[in-house]
Amino acid sequence: MMNETLKVEGMSCAHCVNAVESSVGELQGVSSVKVDLANGQVAVDYDDSKTSLGEIKETIEDQGYDVV
Repeated sequence: MMNETLKVEGMSCAHCVNAVESSVGELQGVSSVKVDLANGQVAVDYDDSKTSLGEIKETIEDQGYDVV
């Protein structure tokens, strides 16, 4: 199990939190997603044999936010 905390720009409201948490949470192998809106961070626990950090980043970016 891997744990990554990503810096994400462009999130500003509850809709942003829901969009990121639901889309990343649907990825196979993701067990936990927690958005820290105040600090612009997304913490993800995932099984790296089922998904990759790149796929997680791409999913966040597909929602319209920038992973930095």
